[in-house]
Amino acid sequence: MKVDVLCLGVGSSGGTPVLGCQCATCLSSDPRNNRLRTSAVITVDDRVRFLIDTGPDLRQQILRTTIRHIDAVLYTHPHADHLHGIDDLRAFCYLQNSAIPVFGNDMMITHIEKRFTYALAGENASWDKPAVTVTRLADAPFIFKEVSIIPIPVLHGNWPILGYRVGNMAYITDVSFIPESSMALLQDIDVLFLSCLRPEPYRTHFGVEAALAAAQQIAAKRTIFIHMTHTLEYHAFTASLPAGIEVGYDNMQVTSS
Repeated sequence: MKVDVLCLGVGSSGGTPVLGCQCATCLSSDPRNNRLRTSAVITVDDRVRFLIDTGPDLRQQILRTTIRHIDAVLYTHPHADHLHGIDDLRAFCYLQNSAIPVFGNDMMITHIEKRFTYALAGENASWDKPAVTVTRLADAPFIFKEVSIIPIPVLHGNWPILGYRVGNMAYITDVSFIPESSMALLQDIDVLFLSCLRPEPYRTHFGVEAALAAAQQIAAKRTIFIHMTHTLEYHAFTASLPAGIEVGYDNMQVTSS
């Protein structure tokens, strides 16, 4: 199985540059310090394309690509920076002339049902709003278009959220704790995308120390940090990391086989 990952964004909820900030990262001319909100596209065997989350920058992110088709959305959790671009799915509904399947845990789907009821109203001729079909995920692996997907239950503070494993690639954002049962699902992977919010610890996210410890325990061949604030400047952070661990950036492309 070939898994191609395109990082649409690797920024935290405020993005980088941060409004009004004059720090070195926010003023940097290096595009790797310019981070839209965290999201990714996963393409399996050049055939099936998954979008991870629909953040508020989704339209801008897609316009930077040639992507015109999404087969399904894999949602991690319902915070605004991961959900509130759901309206931009309507462009894909129009292009594909169909509703888009979305997957998430019970909490995730309940938030969609309560906050974006209109997206569940079904297909309509004008496509003036998004149309999605929802599937509540248990912890068990599931199959979509012959692709096996393994949900990875983790905690984001007190919230139970999901990461995902597809083939030998795993994607985990906004995590503060990975239980041992989920660590077992992350063995023998080639590429790990893992959130790393800031240098200091934080109640609901891995800081640098916790992210490094988790990365070293999982021991992927290649670990890429995502969901970073402006307090982590690309070059300085890169220089501080051990071999095998990298700083992600918007439009980064990675292949796992």
